[in-house]
Amino acid sequence: MGMFSWTEKSSAVLSQGGVIGPDERLPWPQTAVMGVQHVIAMFGATVLAPILMGFDPNIAILMSGIGTLIFFAVTGGKVPSYLGSSFAFIGVVIAATAYAGKGPNANIGVALGGIIACGLLYTLIGAVVQMAGTGWIERFMPPVVTGAVVAVIGLNLAGIPIKNMAASNFDSWMQLVTFVSVALVAVMTRGMVQRLLILVGLIVATLIYALLTNGLGLGKPVDVSVIGNAAWFGMPAFATPVFTLNAMLLIAPVAVILVAENLGHIKAVTAMTGKNLDVYMGRAFIGDGVATMVSGAAGGTGVTTYAENIGVMAATRIYSTAVFLVAALIALLLGFSPKFGALIQVIPLPVMGGVSIVVFGLIAVAGAKIWVDNKVDFSDNKNLLVAAITLVLGTGDFTLKFGQFALGGIGTATFGAILLYALLNRRK
Repeated sequence: MGMFSWTEKSSAVLSQGGVIGPDERLPWPQTAVMGVQHVIAMFGATVLAPILMGFDPNIAILMSGIGTLIFFAVTGGKVPSYLGSSFAFIGVVIAATAYAGKGPNANIGVALGGIIACGLLYTLIGAVVQMAGTGWIERFMPPVVTGAVVAVIGLNLAGIPIKNMAASNFDSWMQLVTFVSVALVAVMTRGMVQRLLILVGLIVATLIYALLTNGLGLGKPVDVSVIGNAAWFGMPAFATPVFTLNAMLLIAPVAVILVAENLGHIKAVTAMTGKNLDVYMGRAFIGDGVATMVSGAAGGTGVTTYAENIGVMAATRIYSTAVFLVAALIALLLGFSPKFGALIQVIPLPVMGGVSIVVFGLIAVAGAKIWVDNKVDFSDNKNLLVAAITLVLGTGDFTLKFGQFALGGIGTATFGAILLYALLNRRK
C-alpha cells in the first residue's frame, strides 16, 4: 500500500471497542476531529518548551507540523507519531545561551546551531540503524531500559502542571475538576466521544471554570478579548542559526536521549498495535533528525516523537497515521495564525494543567506497559535495580555537571539506565 493509502473503517468499529491500526482510518470527518485532539494534546508541551528557552512558540507549532510531515514522508506513512518540542534540549540550551529565563532569548542563534548539530548526529545514528539494524541499540537499551526512560519522561514532567500551573488553591481545585472530567468522559461515554476524551474533558472543564470565575467571581476570569484583537494570519519571528563549537559540543549529545525516547515510543506503539515497527526504526530516527535540523534552521526547537500523543493513542486506540497527517497540516496553518495562539491563551492555565496531569500520567503508564508486554522479570535484581534507580533519577530531576555542561533528570536517567544495565549485564 502507498504512503497515502488507508483502509477505511466505519465508526461502528469504535462502538464495538475495536482498534484502528496505522494502515487504517476512520471516515475523513472523524479523522479530522481526531487530528484536532492530537494538536490539543501536543500543544501545551510544544508551546511550553520554547517559552522556557526564550524561543517563539508560534515557530515551534509551525515546525512541529513541518517536522511531522517530514517524519511521515521518511517513514512512508507507516509509523504513527507526532513530532513536537523536546524538553531534553531545555537544560543544554539554557547553559549554552546563558538565558535569564524571561522574554526572547538574545543568544538564540547559538542554540540553533547546536540544535542543527544534534539533528545531524541523530540522522547519522539513524543511517547506521537503517544499514545495521536495531540489534546493537537493543543490546544497550532492552525493554527494562526503554520502559524506564519512557516512564521517566512522564514522571519528570509531572512537576510542571502541579507546581507551575496552579497559582492558588482555586486553581488546584480546577485542575482536579479537569482531570476528573477527562476520566469521567473516558469511562462514562462510548464511541467517538470517548475517543475524544482529552478534547471533550478540556472543553467541559473550561466551561465550568468560566461559570465559576466570570459568573460567580471565584477566580481569575476568562478574557476572550485577546481573540478578537489577534490577527488571523501573521508571520512568526524566524531566526538564523550561529555555529559555535562550544554550543554544538554541548547540545549535540542530546541525540542519544532522542534515540532512547524514539526507541521507547516506537516500542510502545508496537506493543499497543501488535504491529512490529522495528523495520522502520532507522527511518524514524532519520526523519526525526532531519526534522530537528529543519526546525533549528528556522528558529524552532529540537523535536522528538511525542509521548503526549502516544498517550492519546493509548486512550483512544486509534493509531491511524492519517490522523497525524491531518494534525500536522492543522499545526502548519496554526503556526501562521496569531489568533489561534490567542485562542489557546484563553484556555485557563489550571485547566491546561489538569489535562497535562492526565497526559503525563498516560506517558508514565506507557513505559510500564513496555515492561508488562515484554514480560520484564523484576525478580532479576539487574532489572529491578535498573528500573528503580532510573525512575528516581528522572523523577527527582537528578542533575550532574561537567564544567559548563549540565545533564538534567531525563538525561541522567537515560544515560544512567543504559550504563547501569551494561555494567550489571556483564557476564561472569
